Amino acid sequence: MRRRLIQSTLAVVLVVIAVFGVSLVIVETRTISNSAQERVDSEALRLASIVDSRILGAEIVDSEVLRTQVTEDRYAVIRIPGDPVIEVGTKPTGDVIHSTAKGEEGETVTVVEPRSNVTREVGRTLLIIGAVALLAVVAAVLLAVRQANRLASPLTDLAETAERLGSGDPRPRHKRYSVPELDRVADVLDSSAERIARMLTAERRLAADASHQLRTPLTALSMRLEEITLTDDPDTVKEEATIALTQVERLTDVVERLLTNARDPRTGSAVSFDLDEVIQQQLAEWRPAYRSSGRAIVSSGKRHLQAVGTPGAVAQVLAALIENSLMHGGGTVALRTRVTGNQAVVEVTDEGPGVPTDLGARIFERTISGRNSTGIGLAVARDLAEADGGRLEMLQLQPPVFGLFLSRTAPTKRLPVQDEEPTVR
Repeated sequence: MRRRLIQSTLAVVLVVIAVFGVSLVIVETRTISNSAQERVDSEALRLASIVDSRILGAEIVDSEVLRTQVTEDRYAVIRIPGDPVIEVGTKPTGDVIHSTAKGEEGETVTVVEPRSNVTREVGRTLLIIGAVALLAVVAAVLLAVRQANRLASPLTDLAETAERLGSGDPRPRHKRYSVPELDRVADVLDSSAERIARMLTAERRLAADASHQLRTPLTALSMRLEEITLTDDPDTVKEEATIALTQVERLTDVVERLLTNARDPRTGSAVSFDLDEVIQQQLAEWRPAYRSSGRAIVSSGKRHLQAVGTPGAVAQVLAALIENSLMHGGGTVALRTRVTGNQAVVEVTDEGPGVPTDLGARIFERTISGRNSTGIGLAVARDLAEADGGRLEMLQLQPPVFGLFLSRTAPTKRLPVQDEEPTVR
């Protein structure tokens, strides 16, 4: 592209120089020739006037007297009736310019100038015109190179930016070139880079959330299927199969929920549901894992609470908290329900060391983990809780107490504080 821009600019300049240069040469040549002829004519008239004045004054008219009146490179011939011909200067050879003037006393004066003088003057003029044309060509080349670089360099940068986008590096460059058309292309590429970055972030987040959220249901389902393969009791097989089908439904709900949150995390399908059913389902699902670890999981608090939310999402939040306690906590895990204002609260606590003080509320940030975990579970749990208008909070660090706050369909009369079981701390 640079070469084409330089060539096109140089071609335009050369055409202009050719058109105007040839015209200028013709005009200057004619002007110089006419000027030389006019000088010779003037010289002849002047000599004729001098000869007239000397004849009328009865003065001597000869070559010695007139030598100083004739320009050095010219040749003059004066013819006076009855007198010898007077010659002044050296007679030129070759092509000449001449002019003849007649005096009042009948004399004639002829002035001759070599045309070589005109040729030399025309040559000097052509040399000047050629030098100016050469300077114009050099200036045009420099300007063409500058303009080519100004246009080609941004295009190279834009091509590199597009290549970076294609190779998976969506960082916008925010570089502009003071050329409106190129700046428009740069704006579009930067906007595309930002959109691609958001899409990649969403895809990575979905992949991470899916791998984390699907791991637990698949593990639990695998355990149920193993129980089925190890028993011959039809009742046990039926019971485990029923639980496995429930877990498959939950797994399907997890997938649908992840896809919904990937499209719009605020989208929810909140309904009024019995909180006890979700808690009991989670207890039944997690007891085998806790039993195999030599630990227990229990529930307490108010019963038959109605909450507003998505049962599947609430189950996933509780599963994340229960799994977190299983992996990082210790002792008995307790799920306690209570009421505060117009909200139903599910507290999950265990007897482990709790959350390090330096983490605090950052425990819900992605990639933040105190014990070499993925740092995704609690972040996903908080997103699920907020999608239906609830919230997930860290109520206490040591021992750890997490609180899931859910709206209720209608206010209910609270029991006296002394009737509620004390919160596990």
